[in-house]
Amino acid sequence: MEAKSNQNDYEQVKEDLQKLRDDLSKLTKTVAEGQKSNISNLRDEIRRESREAFDQVRQRGDEAFNRARDAGSKAVHDAEHKIEERPFLSIVIMFLAGLLVGRLLDR
Repeated sequence: MEAKSNQNDYEQVKEDLQKLRDDLSKLTKTVAEGQKSNISNLRDEIRRESREAFDQVRQRGDEAFNRARDAGSKAVHDAEHKIEERPFLSIVIMFLAGLLVGRLLDR
């Protein structure tokens, strides 16, 4: 009778171990799926933040480009205005600048 009791205890422990293995397997799968979901959410968040940062950089670059373009246009307009005001003086200055550049390039 004791042998049968020991056999039943052994079988019970064996079944309990199998249930524990199954539960551990389910738990591992659940944790892995949760981690995949977390990784996916993190990846989406990183993509969103990267796009936002890129858009901000692009916007700042466009603003800087527009300011530079406006400043260049203003400088050209101012130069044209100065030339229109004093055409003879402008020609003399350009002639002297050309001579100076020619002398520097001859060296």
